[in-house]
Amino acid sequence: MRSDAEGAPLALVIIGGGAAGLSLADCLVRHDQAGAGGGPRFDVTVVEAPEGPLRPAARTWCFWDDGPGAYEEAVTAQWSRLRITGPNGESVEAVPAPLRYRMLRSTSFEELVHARLAAHPRARVLRATVGRVRARPDGRPGARVHADDPAGLPLVLDARYVFDSRPPAGLPPARTVLLQHFRGWFVRTDRPCFDTGRADLMDFRVPQPAHGLAFGYVLPLAPDRALIEYTEFSRHPLSVPAYEHALRAYTREVLGLGGFTVEDVEQGAIPMTDGRFPRRAAPAHVRIGTAGGATRPATGYTFTAVQRQSRAIAAALGRPAAPRRPAPAPAPHRRRALAMDAVLLRALDTGRIDGPRFFTDLFRRTPAEQVLRFLDGASTPFEDLRIGLRCPVGPMLRSAAELPLLPRRAAPGIRPGPAPDTREDHR
Repeated sequence: MRSDAEGAPLALVIIGGGAAGLSLADCLVRHDQAGAGGGPRFDVTVVEAPEGPLRPAARTWCFWDDGPGAYEEAVTAQWSRLRITGPNGESVEAVPAPLRYRMLRSTSFEELVHARLAAHPRARVLRATVGRVRARPDGRPGARVHADDPAGLPLVLDARYVFDSRPPAGLPPARTVLLQHFRGWFVRTDRPCFDTGRADLMDFRVPQPAHGLAFGYVLPLAPDRALIEYTEFSRHPLSVPAYEHALRAYTREVLGLGGFTVEDVEQGAIPMTDGRFPRRAAPAHVRIGTAGGATRPATGYTFTAVQRQSRAIAAALGRPAAPRRPAPAPAPHRRRALAMDAVLLRALDTGRIDGPRFFTDLFRRTPAEQVLRFLDGASTPFEDLRIGLRCPVGPMLRSAAELPLLPRRAAPGIRPGPAPDTREDHR
């Protein structure tokens, strides 16, 4: 693969075939097909992990937008109404029109993007295990990717730029580190139980942990089918039996579902940290997705930031002078949003604010559309100010004042634990 011949397509390697890697590949292909900007054309190679422990299980991504988007064909379900329920059972129902909350399953998303890449003459998907990314030994601009194919044979790829979405080996030093960790059941009930037009975004009618907060999360897929999750914001994930116990209690005692079958399971842990993720590993080697700081620290949402990041990279690479510059490494979130998140994380971690009350009041006192834009990092300074004034001012000011005095310490790794596919009856 040549990346430096005059007039040749710009050779790009993307490591990882999850949301970040495939979103960037798809964005590059669409930009290339449009011929925008008069810049270089792209030669895109996506390197996905082969079947085995490095390949993630099927997972769910949720986001909100105001209309059909680039992945509309892969959307599993959507909801026009959201509900937040406090510990006392009082609910706030939000109608964030024109926004809708949407669900993508990774399997449908991968099938859609793989089909688009297969239709492009200069895009391909390889299965291989990546080991190292180094500078090219011939001294030319770019990077060399060293990998092993599924048979264990060495594979070497040269590219002008490499975009790496592999999960970080560890989190960066931080003042506050929490995890948003969860386990979810895809259930089918014996009778209709769910309102398919409404999602329960946060249901705090579950026992609250001594540190952090916990809530139920219900995404109806049909009157008798839903994804139901138990989620915590805390410092450490739970054992599988502990998640299962919490889910049994929530589905029986709070939701009162009666008999149902668990058809599938998902589990994960998302970093919530004010650590600074280094986006550039080398001039031609850039980290994207969670590894590149795309996860919103205070909420765990990543998918929309990944789309912003992908569009910015494609636009930068499409400019005529792109091959002579370092690889673009756009910031997925504004500094203002990250600063606000750091204060909120500190206030939650110290227990200065009551998490269930904070999030319930946030939706009660603020238009839902503004809250969702804030959670996604797309709010205006004026909207941020309005939201800030509706927060517990004293605890927030105290947390903000002490943050500059706190050292950034090494953070623990993320160990979400196994999430086997299971089928079991609860009757």
